[in-house]
Amino acid sequence: MAPKVAESKSAVGGKAPVKSVGEKKNRRAVRKETYSTYIYKVLKQVHPDTGISNKAMSIMNSFVNDIFERIATEASKLAAYNKKSTITSREIQTAVRLLLPGELSRHAVSEGTKATTKFVAASK
Repeated sequence: MAPKVAESKSAVGGKAPVKSVGEKKNRRAVRKETYSTYIYKVLKQVHPDTGISNKAMSIMNSFVNDIFERIATEASKLAAYNKKSTITSREIQTAVRLLLPGELSRHAVSEGTKATTKFVAASK
């Protein structure tokens, strides 16, 4: 006598369960990635008693996205000029120096170097 094969209920008929006409699919809401939480954390470090409106947060988020895109574009161009296919911290640093004026670029470079050093030390 041949062994019996267990049949699952969903395999019978080979079709998925049919939904009635009135039922809707559960759709996951589209998630929008923003820098809001990070902007808020920095605000609280600098001015603990100050809040920020939704409109101001939207403007700050647009600003961060714009600067990020400018730095990435400039770093990409620098890598292409040097016939490299990888954007390294050196390209990012040079892009920041080219894009940001004077004292602002010096602060940005020093903060970036500090963050990179901290990251490398933590990953060892």
